[in-house]
Amino acid sequence: MTELPAPLQQWLDTRGWQMHPHQRDMLERSAAACLMLIAPTGGGKTLAGFLPTLAELGEAPRAGLHTLYISPLKALAADIRRNLMTPIEEAGLPIRVEDRTGDTPSSRKRRQRADPPHILLTTPESLALLTSYEDAPRIFAGLQRVVVDEIHALAESKRGDQLMLSLARLQAMCPDLRRVGLSATVEDPQAIAGLLAHHPDPCEIVEADPGPEPDISMLVTDEAPPWSGGGAAYAIPAVLEEVKRHRTTLIFHNTRAQAELFFHRLWLANEEALPIGIHHGSLDRGQREKVEAAMVRGDLRAIVCTGSLDLGIDWGDVDLVIQIGAPKNVKRLVQRIGRANHRYNAPSKALLVPANRFEVVECVAALEAVRARDLDGEWRGRGPRDVLCQHILIAACAGPFEADALYAEMTTAGAYADLSRAEFDACLEFCATGGYALRAYDRWQRLQQRPDGQWQLRDPRSAVRIRQNIGTIQDTDTLKVRWRGRGGAPLGEIEEGFAAQLTRGDTFLIGGQIVRYEGLREMIVEVSRDAARKPKIATFMGTKFATSTQLSARIVEMFRQDSWPGLPDHTAEWLALQREVSRLPQPGRLLIESFPHDGREQLVVYGFAGRNAMQTLGLLLTKRMEEEGLAPMGFVASDYAVLIWGLDALIDPAPLFDLEKLEAGLETWLTGNAVMKRTFRASATIAGLIERNTGGQRKTGRQATMSSDILYDTLVKYDPGHLLLDITREEAMRGLVDFSRIREMCARVGDRIDLLRLSRVSPLSAPLFLEPGRVPIAGSADERLIQEEVTQLLEASGLAQIHGERAKGSRDHNPR
Repeated sequence: MTELPAPLQQWLDTRGWQMHPHQRDMLERSAAACLMLIAPTGGGKTLAGFLPTLAELGEAPRAGLHTLYISPLKALAADIRRNLMTPIEEAGLPIRVEDRTGDTPSSRKRRQRADPPHILLTTPESLALLTSYEDAPRIFAGLQRVVVDEIHALAESKRGDQLMLSLARLQAMCPDLRRVGLSATVEDPQAIAGLLAHHPDPCEIVEADPGPEPDISMLVTDEAPPWSGGGAAYAIPAVLEEVKRHRTTLIFHNTRAQAELFFHRLWLANEEALPIGIHHGSLDRGQREKVEAAMVRGDLRAIVCTGSLDLGIDWGDVDLVIQIGAPKNVKRLVQRIGRANHRYNAPSKALLVPANRFEVVECVAALEAVRARDLDGEWRGRGPRDVLCQHILIAACAGPFEADALYAEMTTAGAYADLSRAEFDACLEFCATGGYALRAYDRWQRLQQRPDGQWQLRDPRSAVRIRQNIGTIQDTDTLKVRWRGRGGAPLGEIEEGFAAQLTRGDTFLIGGQIVRYEGLREMIVEVSRDAARKPKIATFMGTKFATSTQLSARIVEMFRQDSWPGLPDHTAEWLALQREVSRLPQPGRLLIESFPHDGREQLVVYGFAGRNAMQTLGLLLTKRMEEEGLAPMGFVASDYAVLIWGLDALIDPAPLFDLEKLEAGLETWLTGNAVMKRTFRASATIAGLIERNTGGQRKTGRQATMSSDILYDTLVKYDPGHLLLDITREEAMRGLVDFSRIREMCARVGDRIDLLRLSRVSPLSAPLFLEPGRVPIAGSADERLIQEEVTQLLEASGLAQIHGERAKGSRDHNPR
């Protein structure tokens, strides 16, 4: 199709609009089996994806589902529906558009199954649920196109893996289905296109003009950032001045807790009472929707937010983005920058605010990467098998299936293209019996094979429970927060572990308000208003980002410069002092500093491998130091280094970095560690072994933890080769411990390790002493300290000589 139908073209003409080249290109190539558009934020990606659908339905109206739109956010699906209705209604097109998410009323969902709209806007989880119904072939009969929006965001998580398996299921029902992917600028378009493609068929790529360079810089403040910390409180006055100078400002944070704290401080300093809101995933949906509506109306001057506003929702007239704290990832920064001046060929304006001295360096490195269009990204690898197990159960809910056909279907999904038949059969066996150690229990006997060879649910009633637990998002165990009193309005959620630490009268922040904990009633945290100025902070989990490999490499490369004219004077002087006192880390080498401080020996390893990997490295190095008799006492890690303190100075670092011994230590540590149990619970829930929702009731975090811990211990003891234990180890290595980055660091460095013995703390190591999250080590150091304390007590009391004489006498009377 090369031309738009007359009503749609007239609508464009009336508004004085013309299609952008990439939009026309998408229309002309609409017959392609797979097509992916790479365009900058504000480039009209969504309209480009829908133009062929509007044109086809405008030319030849028909009943039934024509196009399925998949969004990573429920709010984005609702926003797209509002935007789509404008051309449809004004052009008089006979097209019905509806959205279907977890917030959609059950009555409307039933109607949509019976009478699907022309265009259905949904999420990966809702699509997976739709494919699980027996009437799925009827629901999707005649489906022509699927549009996956923000595919770059989905590609980084298990939600994307689940979506691609669902698309493989749709393709089996609708062989002529055309796939369209919409993505912001990414570092590897071919890799994203490979995920979207119906393997082994390729996916065509359309790349739009990237547009003008963004107007991005660091915020200039009167006060220098501190050496450590993540709150950026020093920048509050300067941020407020920027808010006053702009129409609407989005102030992004990397975590929800940081957003709450910053919003509280910003409000206290907001003497002019500028209208400011807060938006993040732990807030009550009603409160988020109020903030969103106020943004659309232009009522708010600033919104303190997290990743909940990262993606392509067009929220009002935003003309400035401020990123508080180092972005950790260049792609994420580009995505957030694009929220400002959300128009094609209009430069986005953004300011970076480093929270501390080291983040100044990271922010400058990120700025340089954005200007060079050098995006980062790390390949997630093969599709996870816990998602595959869930997909097998979803397929069984829809009716009997042949194993050969389901295996062939799954391997058309890019992330599972190299899935072996043995791996598939192991997952099928797990879904059928629960595995060797669990096959005696009736609750895990979920599938059975019929005489004709097809597989089906052993008990058809189990389909309801399976559907209730569809999804890959692992919610942090949270409790609802409401105002005290019957019918109190909801505020949001806090972590179960945080709630357990509260006592009556404690205060914390939620939704920018200080509230007082009154008690727990029917699993609801009841609170009242409080006028305190210094609350506790709710420990919202959110997403904890690690600095990407590419950004870390840029930082280390900056250290090779003779001087740093691009850095503020205070940071350039800090790095120069580090070079004078010690040296700066260098590419291809590992810098280790050793020095005495506070009566202990300190060791600093500058690995630049990201927080998860550096945390794991701290655990492994202290274990190796114990084995080498070096008596470590504890460690703390940041994105770029690990600080270890103990009783003995390190003389030879090489034995500590023996990769085989580090891996062996990791295996020993993982087996009995809480990290593995936490990872097991997540994978077991996704794979269907543990049900969080049963009969409309959701298990508490404590109940789910107890169930998963018992299962984990049982499998480790009686079935160590169980599929879920293998999956758990893969997931822990890939995510929580990030050992691949330690392995990469060791390979990159080899034996090029520089150990410097210093007389005092170095400038680069100083922030580590202020870093939270210290991990104590119980080992030989404790025994030595106790012995030293006993000796000192004996000497102080004058008993040391007597004790020594008695010990000598004992030896004389007991010759060996």
